[in-house]
Amino acid sequence: MCIQDSEQVNEGMENLNISKTDNNFKNQSLLTEAELQHTQIENYEKITTSSHSVMRNSFPLESISEDTTIADRKQILFNNFLPTLRSGDWSDIGGRLDMEDTHICIVDLAKNFGHNILGEEAISFYGVFDGHGGKGASQFVRDYLPRIIVEDADFPLELEKVVTRSFVETDAAFAKSCSLDSALSSGTTALTAMIFGRSLLVANAGDCRAVVSRHGLAIEMSKDHRPCCISERTRIESVGGFVDDGYLNGQLGVSRALGNWHIKGLKEVEKGGPLSAEPELKLLTLTKEDEFLIIGSDGIWDVFRSQNAVDFARRRLQEHNNVKLCCKEIVDEAKKRGAIDNLTVVMVCFHAEPPPPVVFQRSKIRKSISAEGLENLRSLLEG
Repeated sequence: MCIQDSEQVNEGMENLNISKTDNNFKNQSLLTEAELQHTQIENYEKITTSSHSVMRNSFPLESISEDTTIADRKQILFNNFLPTLRSGDWSDIGGRLDMEDTHICIVDLAKNFGHNILGEEAISFYGVFDGHGGKGASQFVRDYLPRIIVEDADFPLELEKVVTRSFVETDAAFAKSCSLDSALSSGTTALTAMIFGRSLLVANAGDCRAVVSRHGLAIEMSKDHRPCCISERTRIESVGGFVDDGYLNGQLGVSRALGNWHIKGLKEVEKGGPLSAEPELKLLTLTKEDEFLIIGSDGIWDVFRSQNAVDFARRRLQEHNNVKLCCKEIVDEAKKRGAIDNLTVVMVCFHAEPPPPVVFQRSKIRKSISAEGLENLRSLLEG
């Protein structure tokens, strides 16, 4: 999985740089009177702080400027799209001797832990936790992290700060548990997705991956945290760590994870260490073009590229529109392609209907080849 003798590093993965502002101004044309638009926006800004106030802050993966925030407010005000959430999941031990992956799906995070937040919309919570060196860390984080998020004093108004803080606090709590029971010693990557209204907030520490299908186009919502990545390598070396043959301190195939307190030199309680538990965050305002979210452990992405996974899932949903069955088919396909790791997929659809077919416009420009070009081509083929 992540330990050097058991991980396959999937090279050649393509990361797409996604612009968040591509839909921010799409719906401004819905109002025809400038005065009405001004009045409605002015009234909106007087509303007391709601859960959407998380958009005011910046995120490590994607900075959100004040201008972007204002545009998002307009989109929230005028975009009448509201996701209809349907989720499914599937996991398989794959070619491993032990199952160290785990996952979680919670429809209403606050209600699940007995919290009643008046005036706030439900926040759905999904996560995949890819353990290594044992299943103690992945199971601990799965059970502990969601509760810590809900019980934070700033939940849900400053959600991005809450999530970042909760990852770090969960890591510290696991360190204490390991000091009491050394049998728990292990590590885990963690990727969580929270959906509230039209907002999707993804937090990632490790090499699980989240991908959104936007009308068939794969939108990567996380970055694989590998030691060989330039930004991660720079961070690692700045705190005294090193990268050897693609492995953190020659031992671990990921540069961010929770746990691994038992491995000397990776983490220190007071001054930290090269293995970080702090997640990178990315926020997306969902529109009607956004079809579904795929979250997978790294075993999935060893054999699927992001766009390939989206294409595969769209075809399956168009056939039967069963989210859980689609997850199973992704896992089964990964096994057919030779995946040897534990395999876990969580999928969230944003519509009740299956994804529509993608229609490609035929070019109106006639293409032809000159007689000279045709003769050159013929001579090349005959030669």
